[in-house]
Amino acid sequence: MPDIVSLGEALVEIMRRSRDVPFTVPAEFLGPYPSGAPAIFADAAARLGARPGFIGVVGSDDFGFMIADRLRMDGVDLSYFRIVEGYTTGIAFVAYSSTGSRKFIFHLRYSAASLLSPDDVDRDYIASARFLHIMGSALSVSPSSRDACYKAVRIASDSGVKISLDPNLRPELLPVEKIREICRPVLEYAYLILPSGEEATMLTGLDDPRDACDRLLSMGAGIVALKMGRMGSTIYTRGREIYVPAFKVDEVDPTGAGDTYDAGFVVGLSKGWSLERIGLYANAAGALSVTKFGPMEGCPTLNEIEDLIRRQPPPISL
Repeated sequence: MPDIVSLGEALVEIMRRSRDVPFTVPAEFLGPYPSGAPAIFADAAARLGARPGFIGVVGSDDFGFMIADRLRMDGVDLSYFRIVEGYTTGIAFVAYSSTGSRKFIFHLRYSAASLLSPDDVDRDYIASARFLHIMGSALSVSPSSRDACYKAVRIASDSGVKISLDPNLRPELLPVEKIREICRPVLEYAYLILPSGEEATMLTGLDDPRDACDRLLSMGAGIVALKMGRMGSTIYTRGREIYVPAFKVDEVDPTGAGDTYDAGFVVGLSKGWSLERIGLYANAAGALSVTKFGPMEGCPTLNEIEDLIRRQPPPISL
């Protein structure tokens, strides 16, 4: 049985080779690359030495086979992963701008990923884990995927399994107001919340990210880890605020950095590390993930993280 479980969309990403090339003009793409936020999280956790399991659905096509092969090769348990006939594997097209922003076109709502349902969620599989990781994107793909996540959360809560939530807001899938509504049943049970500043303010309706993190703590979370990209991250608990500086790397592809950060944080919690060490390793994991093209291609190992920390010693004590 895995010690960490995630569930939701598995898909492939096909990305513009060059920045500032809109979808409205013919130009080169790269890919397909295995992707999907909950799948990236599981793959990164496996590469960091955890025993993750992933629950999801792909089509019986080459894209689906590629995703399954990659997750299995990296050590993700796929006991409740389905390959189905009659539906194609989910696809995301991504275009990048030189400002760092991204634009997505998703084929998810009518893909195999949308078929994830409560029937895919096994009680013993969830109850035996130490952490359940939920993504806002998985709540947004389809009503049945959302219900699968809610079922997993109920089982985890009843079984003493800690729940982590990355809001992972995708306005391309649902309006922000709707995403806020569907995240609420998970927020009630989440021990760890991992938002960006924009996501924290969207979830709470407050303008200041720090105030938003305090509000999330008041709603019941034990830890809020605020992801700030090139500025690093800040970890909030009741009575504590820990700023962790960023690492300097050459960015090639930012997709998947937040998911890899999540994996580093949850794996660190599962190992019982201090919050300072967890934040440092999570920052390093996220930084290394952007150094290669493709959402899973930069997922680092612990040795690679420790090598980066040796090369860039942080100004915080562990």
